[in-house]
Amino acid sequence: MSGNQNMKVPIIISAVLHLGVIGALAMNVDFSSKPTPMASANNTPQPEALKAVAVDQSKVDDYVKKVKQDRADAARKERERQAELDRKADDARKAREQEQQRIQKLAEQRKQQEVETQKAAAAAEAARIKQQQEQDKAAKAEAARKQKEQEQKAAEEAAQKAEAKRKAEEAAAKKAEAERKAREEAERKARAEAERKRKAEEAKRQQELEMQQALAAEQAQLSAARSRQLLSEVDKYKAMITSTIQRNLVVDDSMRGKVCKVQVRLAPDGFVTNLSILSGDPQVCRAAQSAINKAGRLPVSQEPDVYQQMKEINLEVRPEFN
Repeated sequence: MSGNQNMKVPIIISAVLHLGVIGALAMNVDFSSKPTPMASANNTPQPEALKAVAVDQSKVDDYVKKVKQDRADAARKERERQAELDRKADDARKAREQEQQRIQKLAEQRKQQEVETQKAAAAAEAARIKQQQEQDKAAKAEAARKQKEQEQKAAEEAAQKAEAKRKAEEAAAKKAEAERKAREEAERKARAEAERKRKAEEAKRQQELEMQQALAAEQAQLSAARSRQLLSEVDKYKAMITSTIQRNLVVDDSMRGKVCKVQVRLAPDGFVTNLSILSGDPQVCRAAQSAINKAGRLPVSQEPDVYQQMKEINLEVRPEFN
């Protein structure tokens, strides 16, 4: 519609110009002059009016052509102008569409960034909570470990005190036993001396025989008593060693009712110089070996004859459950 309206203006201008030219030509024609008689066809010259009309018609044609050319040029320029306007309008539309797409893309990116930021914040909060929980758990575990160490230390100190008390009581008992034996020996010697004097008249051989029999009986008695004492001491230290192993033994419910037999070789100070697994459950044996190695030194008697009986002993480790 706008193209048709724009084309009307040049057409109107062209029509006005044509009317003006025709009017000018009409004004140049002399309607008052009388026509002259025609000359002969051979030598009569062409009238001036006809020449003028012919010349003016040529100008009119040139002018019409020029007007048509101007009109065509104007129409072409108008089309070019309209095409340029349409192109600019299309470019503007495309630019608007691209800008809208860019704005939409930026909005989507911003929304995605917000979602990712929220996810990152949630993940960071979850990590912080997890870290706090792990720190709390580690703190509780450390407190439990320290508590267990204190309890173990207290138990070891109590065991040391009990051992010191037992040794003191044992030393006192040994001293009392020695004094008792001394008294008994003195009484026996006194009785023997009295008997010897009483039987002085008996034959020397009989006296020596009796003395030998008495000494032999005494030696046997002392030997039997010492043997019993040695066995009692060895059993006692075996029990102490077993208790030490049990304190260091890490037990599991799967070990219930199972046993391991080991052979331990001890130095005079109680240091474990050799450990051999004789038989038993592998899990219990590993736990027993670890407990003995952890203890390092085991209780051992300072008396040489007792140590000789226990420097290489066989033990039965049986996990205890409370």
